[in-house]
Amino acid sequence: MSTRIAFLKGHGTENDFVIVPDPENAIELSPAAVAALCDRRAGIGGDGVLHVVRSAAHPEARGMAAEAEWFMDYRNGDGSVAEMCGNGVRVFARYLQHAGHVGEGDLAIATRAGVRSVHIAKDGDVTVGMGRARLPEGDVTVTVGERSWPARNVSMGNPHAVAFVADLAHAGSLLAPPPVSPADAYPDGVNVEFVVDRGPRHVAMRVHERGSGETRSCGTGACAVAVAAARRDGADPAVTGTPATYTVDVPGGRLVITERPDGEIEMTGPAVIVAEGEIDGAWLDGVAG
Repeated sequence: MSTRIAFLKGHGTENDFVIVPDPENAIELSPAAVAALCDRRAGIGGDGVLHVVRSAAHPEARGMAAEAEWFMDYRNGDGSVAEMCGNGVRVFARYLQHAGHVGEGDLAIATRAGVRSVHIAKDGDVTVGMGRARLPEGDVTVTVGERSWPARNVSMGNPHAVAFVADLAHAGSLLAPPPVSPADAYPDGVNVEFVVDRGPRHVAMRVHERGSGETRSCGTGACAVAVAAARRDGADPAVTGTPATYTVDVPGGRLVITERPDGEIEMTGPAVIVAEGEIDGAWLDGVAG
């Protein structure tokens, strides 16, 4: 590993990431190294790591290289690998623009959940094509303390349990994963969203992201919430034939989610690069485990 490793710090609605540019996939990021980078006291601090690799250079992405030049090798804050991160894709796109790899307009980004279409607007917002939601069958219940709620099971390439509650404070601290039953519903863990209504097609949410704890925002979670709210409200675009757009407030800002009649979901929101620097390679080697 080189003595100094370039990094950037960015966020999308305060869902923050350490960005590690590594076009040729030459840097080995172990789970321990990722967790150390994301440590908010002993590291740089972030909800996750965006490892920026050319698709052709990564074994998990080579099959997508013809469609998307760049692969978002995303890791959760605890070092675990994740299929997808909606806010992360927007920040990833902003980095590519910042580095001069792309300009305003359309591009494609490879993820473990497939290729995502992205549009960088002149006003700075970034829109991501998030694919289609799946609604697996089965009843799910989320519990916090003495309260329990039925939850909607939604997959956005990663799993979500969406619970509509009377007060976001009922979600508790969200430091630990809220218990979900049945226990075998999510063998690899689940993101849990707690949702309240703010107005017509306007909701607010808090989220526990698996592997990261409570985060200030979750893009796939906002999409899952919008889909669950549309089904609850009788606004399924596949049935009505018209798009359903929901404003989703998260602790770190606001996202706008649109589901089209063909099932495709688009998420629009800000993405910001806030800093650049260098990681001490010797330090990272020491914490890599």
